[in-house]
This record gives sequence, structure tokens and C-alpha cells, in this order.
Amino acid sequence: MGDQLFAQLEAWQGDDDWGSVLDAGTGDHSLSWILGLPTERWTAVTGDARRKARLEERYADRMRPEDRVVVGNWRDPVMLHDERYDVVLADYLIGAIDGFAPYFQDQLMARLRPLVRGRLYIIGLEPYPDRAHSPGGALILEVARLRDACILLAGHRCYREYPMDWIVRQLGLSGFMVDDAMKIPILYGERFIKGQLGVCRRKLPHFKDEALARQMEQHINALEARALEHLERVGRIRFGEDHVIVARPV
Repeated sequence: MGDQLFAQLEAWQGDDDWGSVLDAGTGDHSLSWILGLPTERWTAVTGDARRKARLEERYADRMRPEDRVVVGNWRDPVMLHDERYDVVLADYLIGAIDGFAPYFQDQLMARLRPLVRGRLYIIGLEPYPDRAHSPGGALILEVARLRDACILLAGHRCYREYPMDWIVRQLGLSGFMVDDAMKIPILYGERFIKGQLGVCRRKLPHFKDEALARQMEQHINALEARALEHLERVGRIRFGEDHVIVARPV
């Protein structure tokens, strides 16, 4: 799905130069995509010093002297304050930022506005509905709710996703004009199931109640078995939507 989303950004960019690129909430997926673009330079921001070290090690042979990974928090008013970029990418940043700068989502677009010379691209997940209308969708909701429960029981913060129409309103209030926006259906497979339940397992050592952690591990294993059996029987699960938005400063 991520490749389809990035392909849409490339279609919007067309023949325009990528120039300088800011990955405002970086990770392996977004940075590996940026490394494949004809950029002049790039800056990638993460709130996690360990992620910075991993990315620099993994991509050392593909980084130019002018490329860099920066550890920072968008609450910091001076971070990158005197810089501008031809393209700024916020790849699932609005949902993820709650783990680093809680309740800052309504200020994020205004914070990024001075950095954007050309285009701001936003990729995000539409919030899941409360109910699913298919067995596969119900499994995806069950996996997502179990992931969030494990995160909370570990004493950590969950992501907080926002819908596309909320983001479009915030862009307008923050000095941007939205050129285009669309939603793209998601197809979930084994990678998603194992990845999200892997998050659950990594949270178990942080539980204060060891007995609860053991019971939760059994529940995780049972849900994984049910979900993988469903995938093997009927194929990938269509449920929910991602959104992509392109905006320009005005």
C-alpha cells in the first residue's frame, strides 16, 4: 500500500524538480523512498535517537555530505527554523506525533508552514470505524484494539489518527491551499497482522502484572492464529482507507 501512496505523490510532482526534501517524521519506509528520488539534498527528522543511529548505519553508503538525520521534536520552535525545502513529506506523522508531542496535531501544519517552499505532501490513516461489516474487517479491528490495549497497559502512548477532512481544515487555517486529496482503500495481509501483534509482544515486558502479561501472550497467539487462518482461506482483507494530500503555501 505504501508504494501506491508514494506513486500518487510522484504523479502529483510530475516533471517538477524534487530539489531539497524534508522528511518531517522519518522511518525506513519513507527514507528508502526518498533515497530513490532525484533530490539535491534531504533532511530526515525523528524523535528517537536510536532510530537516527539505525537509519544512519543502514543508509550510510547512500547518504551524501549534505544529507542528514536530525533528532528533534516539532514542539521545539527553533528546530530547522531558518531552513526551507522544496518538498516536505509528513508520512503518517500526524497520527504518530502523539507519542512525542501529545495534542500538538492542531499546531503541526502551522509549524511546518515556514519550511515549505513548494509542496507539502501528507500521508495518513483514516480513523477506523467503530464496527466492521465483514469477518475480515472485524479481525483487523480486533488486532488494532489489542495493539492499543497492550500499548496502554505498558504505560505508553497510542497513535491518534485524524480524518482527511480535519487535516484539510487545519491546512486552510495554517496558510496552505490544498491542491488535491484522496482516499485509497487498504488491503491487509500477513505482514500487517504479524507486525501489529509483534508490537503487542514487545510491550509485554513493560506490564506491571506478570500474570496478565502471560494471559495476554496467550490471547495474542490465539488471535494471530485466527487471523492468519482467515488470510489463508480468503486472501487479503479490504478494510479502511489511507489518505494522501498535496498542499502549497499561500
